Amino acid sequence: MKNKIRQIIEESRGVKDRLLTDDSIGIIEKITGAIVNSLNAGGKVIIFGNGGSAADSQHMAAELVGRFKKERKPLPAISLTTNTSTITALSNDYSYGVSFKRQLLGLGKKGDIVVGISTSGNAENVIEALKAAKEEGLVSIALTGKGGGSAKDIADMALIVNSDNTPRIQEAHILIIHILCELVEDRF
Repeated sequence: MKNKIRQIIEESRGVKDRLLTDDSIGIIEKITGAIVNSLNAGGKVIIFGNGGSAADSQHMAAELVGRFKKERKPLPAISLTTNTSTITALSNDYSYGVSFKRQLLGLGKKGDIVVGISTSGNAENVIEALKAAKEEGLVSIALTGKGGGSAKDIADMALIVNSDNTPRIQEAHILIIHILCELVEDRF
């Protein structure tokens, strides 16, 4: 069992080590700048994903609205994964594929930032919302893994975690989210 534990920790560390490239760091800087610019202009951050990525989207919204490490004003952010009545109504009345898109069209406005989280980059409802963001002129960000999937080609900015292992991708996503929240918070 100890060897398995070591193996998992080493694999997780290796995935995170692969984020230490100029490309990944540069994308994190660009994403931070886009979020800060949006917030300074009166925009908000709209975040969504499925499963563990839904939890990550809620985590990010909570860190921005609450606080990450410092006392500061609340920053406007919302996760589209929290209203089960809306998600189930949209899924029932339309399809699960539009569960984030319809919310985005109802809540988003020009100048907002959209963050779609999908370990594969191919979740239908994430893809549909990213497409809607593009059509509405919203700046879109995709956090993905597994080569980026379709999301990498739709989003304005994509940060692709170099792994095919979903749990390791999710661990890297939460690190990225924490970095973004800290950098954004430093600007406020």
